[in-house]
Parts: sequence; C-alpha cells; structure tokens
Amino acid sequence: RKMVLTDRAEEILETLWTEIIENKKENCDVSILKDDDSLKELAASGYVRIKDNQLSLTKKGRDESESCIRRHRLAERLFADVLNVKGKSVHENSCKLEHMLHKGLDESICTLLGHPGTCPHGKPIPKGRCCKGIKKTPRKLIMPLTELRKNINVKVSYLQTRNRSALQKMIAMGILPDTKISLIQKFPSYVLQIGKSQFAIDKELAGNVYVRTI
Repeated sequence: RKMVLTDRAEEILETLWTEIIENKKENCDVSILKDDDSLKELAASGYVRIKDNQLSLTKKGRDESESCIRRHRLAERLFADVLNVKGKSVHENSCKLEHMLHKGLDESICTLLGHPGTCPHGKPIPKGRCCKGIKKTPRKLIMPLTELRKNINVKVSYLQTRNRSALQKMIAMGILPDTKISLIQKFPSYVLQIGKSQFAIDKELAGNVYVRTI
C-alpha cells in the first residue's frame, strides 16, 4: 500500500531530485535532515536509503521525486504564464498548489499549457504520459507558434530556448512575454505582425515561441 506523503516529505524528495539527479551526485549528506521525521518515514517506506550518513534515492523514490518536481514546475508555469503571477510569488504559490496536482490533474494542466519543457526559471520539467501522446489531448491554452492558425491575435507566453543567439534575435524583434502578435503567414517562413512591424522567422525559431490566445 502506497504511503500518503506529507507536504514536507514531497519537498524533501524535490530537494533530492535536484541534488542527486540534476546535479548528478550519487548521494548527499544526510546531516541536515537526520532529525526530520518525514525523512524517517521516507526511509521506512522505501523511498530513500540512508547509509554511512549518506542519503540516496531508491528506484521508488526516484520515480516519486520526479513526479513531485514535475508537479511543482508545472504549477510554476501555470502561475507565470496563465495567471501572470510574477517574482517570488510564483514559487510560493506553486509550493502550495503542487501538492494538490494528483490523480491526472497534472497531466491536464500540462496539456493545456502545451507540454512546456522548462519551468519559468529554465529548469527542465520531466515529461509525463500526456507528453508522450498516450492520452487524448484537449484544446491547448498555450502552444508553440508553429501550431497556431493564421490571423489569430495572441500574446507571447514564454520563450523556450537556451540558444543565446536565437534569444537575442527574438528580443531584437520585440518577441517578448506579454507582447501581442499575429501570425500572418506560415510558409515558406513564419511572418509575424508585431505592432506596425512585420518580421519573418524560420520554423525552428517559431517553435521556441509559446503563445496563448487573448
């Protein structure tokens, strides 16, 4: 029978995911958490392993920590892109919401957001079953520019690229979050109307621009 994790236990698993999986460590020092009752529960239920003052994730713990970090980062994306929450409030509100995104609700939100690859801070969002096309998907609230129909007014939600050159090019054209744009043409290049100006970009660049309908 699966343990019902407390909010604190889920936060510990998120920390371990960041430290062990993303920072590529085999384990981490248990000393800062050794008196935490939630950590003891995680160990007793087989989510973590404690040996020689070192803490590591079991297969069960790795799977659950991935799910926890996915829910948190999807919640951040929801607050930042749809609810237009800014600054520290994004993280604070996401910490509260993530614990409620169970039983498929995270997949529904992921689908509506257009299956974002990163959180607002640029950290990767682990893929869910919905991202792999297992489930039927409803109409997206947020989508890449490449999936947008022509002559629909939208707002830029976020830019998903770590390519500095591509990012600078988009910024120079005024393709910024909350900017109103319209897609005029899709072939042979993507032509955007931004204010009184028009810009042509290729498909690869267009795929990095995520928009939401107004």
